[in-house]
Amino acid sequence: MTMSPSVPSDDAPPPARFALDRWTWKEFAHLLANLPLAVVGFVYTVFMIGIGVALTVTVVGLPLLASGLHGERLVGRVERRRARSMLGVRIDEPSPMVLARAEQGFFPWLWSSLKDPVGWRTALYSFVRLPWGVLTFGVMAVSFFVLWPVLPFIARALGNVDRAMVRGLLSPSDELERRIAELESDRGVVVDTAAADLRRIERDLHDGAQARLVALAMGLGLAKEKLTDDPEAAARMVDEAHGEVKVALQELRDLARGIHPAVLTDRGLDAALSAIASRCTVPVTVTVDLPARPAEAIEGIAYFTVSELLQNVSKHSAARFATVDVWRAADRLMLQVTDNGRGGARMDGGTGMAGLAERLGAVDGLFVLESPVGGPTTVTAELPWRDRGPNPDSGRERGNRGRSRTAAAKLS
Repeated sequence: MTMSPSVPSDDAPPPARFALDRWTWKEFAHLLANLPLAVVGFVYTVFMIGIGVALTVTVVGLPLLASGLHGERLVGRVERRRARSMLGVRIDEPSPMVLARAEQGFFPWLWSSLKDPVGWRTALYSFVRLPWGVLTFGVMAVSFFVLWPVLPFIARALGNVDRAMVRGLLSPSDELERRIAELESDRGVVVDTAAADLRRIERDLHDGAQARLVALAMGLGLAKEKLTDDPEAAARMVDEAHGEVKVALQELRDLARGIHPAVLTDRGLDAALSAIASRCTVPVTVTVDLPARPAEAIEGIAYFTVSELLQNVSKHSAARFATVDVWRAADRLMLQVTDNGRGGARMDGGTGMAGLAERLGAVDGLFVLESPVGGPTTVTAELPWRDRGPNPDSGRERGNRGRSRTAAAKLS
């Protein structure tokens, strides 16, 4: 059996050899270009950073220094792209500058700019690049005309130093910067989701219960006018109004269940998920094995995740049965919903899977979909476990809900 030679990827250049291959020429060009680019970066850094530091005793010094650090970020971006294309070094972009937006005020912008570690590391990179650029330009020029046979090895050795320098000074400082970028993105998802939920609640109230209550008020007003002239017609109108009240109550119950169901607050996930399962169009087996109740926010997210997944089972899966399993694993709350339907579900299939994944990601959760064509479909979700804190108002809330249910029962 013959083995074909492995083809190196752009991320990993092959070992240097006595051959002027494309990697040698890319490294050679990169090292020659170090000098002119290093001169530009050094001049910019000396002017913006040096003058800014020197003028810190004046009102223009700190703003000039902050602007210079913003410019250093652009210098770093150019150098990362050059290293990516010429040296095969893949480095993540640092997170955006936190709280650096001008609309938050001048002093927050100034402070966040002055303490930006990315800008300061890039400034250091610009300083050390000048002598290094002079060295690499001289060595490459001499090697090209004098040391031609060993040019690939010299270019690789100097290129590796360049790679180490770029990784050390231009890469994100630590996991914290990447985590900040993720949290900023997740915060946007949470805000958008909350705004969409508020719009949905407003629309449901306006088109449903509110419109029905307006019609009810008008009907009762007409009944009041006819009470003395036509008691029988007034009685019929009151009877119709009674029916409208019951429909409005049911709509409000459905709306409240969509916001936060009372059974979840009172009895926890086991009872709440069983209630969801009873409304599913296919038989659902629910198993909840939790040593305690998680925090209310986590419990609510778990409830609505399972609720939407079971709605998908009812609408799209053509399944004969489904299962819901909930358990705790270390510091994670685990959910798994499985059905024996036709499968083929996708994150971009219009079933809300992508929205669920975004919502879970916004709270440091995970969402995994496995749905081969022909089934079965398994959705596994993880949420961070947070212990449930005391809620001194829970007793009063339960009492209020109990009185509301008694009043609703009398109306019905």
